[in-house]
Amino acid sequence: MHRVVALVRPVQSVFELGCAVEVFGTKRPGVPQYYAFETCAETPGPVPTTGGYAMTVSQGLSALETADTVIVPGWLPVEEPLSDPVCRALLRAHARGARLVTICSGVFALARTGLLDGRSATTHWARAEQLRREFPRVRVEPDRLYVDHGDVATSAGAGAGFDLCLHLVRKDHGAAYAAVLKRHMVLPPHHEADRAPYAPPPPPGNAFDGLLKWVDERLGTPLSVADLAAYLGVSSRTLARRFTDQLDTSPGAWLLSRRVAAARALLEETELPVEAIAARVGLSSAVNLRRRFRSATGTTPGAYRRALRAP
Repeated sequence: MHRVVALVRPVQSVFELGCAVEVFGTKRPGVPQYYAFETCAETPGPVPTTGGYAMTVSQGLSALETADTVIVPGWLPVEEPLSDPVCRALLRAHARGARLVTICSGVFALARTGLLDGRSATTHWARAEQLRREFPRVRVEPDRLYVDHGDVATSAGAGAGFDLCLHLVRKDHGAAYAAVLKRHMVLPPHHEADRAPYAPPPPPGNAFDGLLKWVDERLGTPLSVADLAAYLGVSSRTLARRFTDQLDTSPGAWLLSRRVAAARALLEETELPVEAIAARVGLSSAVNLRRRFRSATGTTPGAYRRALRAP
């Protein structure tokens, strides 16, 4: 049993903690339970929350000594420094191999340990500039829903805590199991990539205006990178440079991600056989679709569909 321990503090954000509880600590009939969830606090006892009530936390920092994953579900106010005991406990947990995870403002606590120096991290877009200013050695990426380095991981605004926690579940136990949890929580079956949809929008005149709709309408055809470049009226080299600068990916990889996303939607919403779905999204054959789908999601089209419809 993978032991997940959330480090809470006054005043504890209830939604951020709830994200972790729902994913790692809620028992569901008929669904395997792979995680044991607990809470701890620097000072055990009543912990006030943002909901106006107090919760009782019985464990102290010693609970982190045997945790496999440590979650910091928010840190308010964000200016609050880490006490020496908390800092030492987090660093010891990390040193022995525990995974440290933050939700929303929790990144400010993790940044104070120094474990994010020289690495990328994310937080709520409204706090990104403050994080960048206070911790100049951290590469802040406010347009990301989550950033996972394996040993440390951070998420954006509170709702992105679900995305990060479920991403970790997919890593630990596969996409099909994560899809079952999402279905029980009545969440969308999959969040497209790890890009935050609520970050400040790009300026008018974005180079990719209209491209997404144009591509999605033609996925069943043999589109090429040259076709995308021609639509925008630029050379293939210019298109590749713009994709790298603005989306941090290549045009080919982006086009493939659109095909897989369309296949996923058809698996969720229709009874079409895999061969027909492959043709509709431009992946030519069921074999090719299965290969691309597994590479992108970690599971097969059939397993994905079965997981969504499991009782």
